[in-house]
Amino acid sequence: MRIATKFNLVLLVLFALGLGAAGYVSYTVLHKHAREEVLDHAGMMMEAALAIRGYTVKEIRPLLALQTKREFLPQTVPSYAATQNFATVREKYPEYTYKEAALNPTNPRDKSTDWETDIIEIFRNNPDIPEISGERMTPMGKSLYYARPIRITNKNCLTCHSTVDAAPETMIKLYGEQHGFGWQMDEVVGSQIVSVPMSLPLEKSRKEFLIFMASLLVIFLLIFIVINIMLNRLIIHRVREMAHISDEISTGHADVPAFDDTGKDEISDLNKSFTRMRRSLEKAMKMLEE
Repeated sequence: MRIATKFNLVLLVLFALGLGAAGYVSYTVLHKHAREEVLDHAGMMMEAALAIRGYTVKEIRPLLALQTKREFLPQTVPSYAATQNFATVREKYPEYTYKEAALNPTNPRDKSTDWETDIIEIFRNNPDIPEISGERMTPMGKSLYYARPIRITNKNCLTCHSTVDAAPETMIKLYGEQHGFGWQMDEVVGSQIVSVPMSLPLEKSRKEFLIFMASLLVIFLLIFIVINIMLNRLIIHRVREMAHISDEISTGHADVPAFDDTGKDEISDLNKSFTRMRRSLEKAMKMLEE
């Protein structure tokens, strides 16, 4: 087996191991990065929902207070405003869903499901936890969620949710008096939850992974070509020339010209030693002939 073949086999094995290690590390890092990026987007959407809630309480509700006495307007409810606003956002980002899930909501559509109830209970049992993120299995595959607690920190909320007697008659007329009451200050009554299919971060990381691996493969290929060119020019070609001259001399062609090598590397040193040996051999042959 020739030196170039052996060298290329070793080089290919090293490149394969390098690609495998780089692929494993890069996929893990890219997947983690894509997941964190999706969660960051979910966090920004959550902040937007909180801003809508605050704006509704401070700006919209006071303006419609008088009309609410005649007819209850859901637009004055922070959760309703945030949910409707997110529905508009979903027109551009359909993968994301938002829900203000509550254990005992006024509007039945906000009633928490089993897995949402589990999240709410985590917040209720661990008051110091500001947020939760994780994965869950759905009929459509894995889903990534980001959740924050809904805690009663504004006493004005208790106007509609403390007791039936304190609630506006127009609200009771619209939603009834069976749900949405008994809330207390500093109590976690629900959770804001943004969900997105895991296919979104997985697809994003897959595309970035393919681009990275393709770039790495091209770089390795260029390195492989350059190394082979240098190997051929600096070593193999020169060794072949010296081997050819040796063969010619060994068959009696003493007039074959010497290999012209002006380099300063190990091959040049070998050529100089070979040339000295050739000259010594020629002198010895002349002495024998005389």
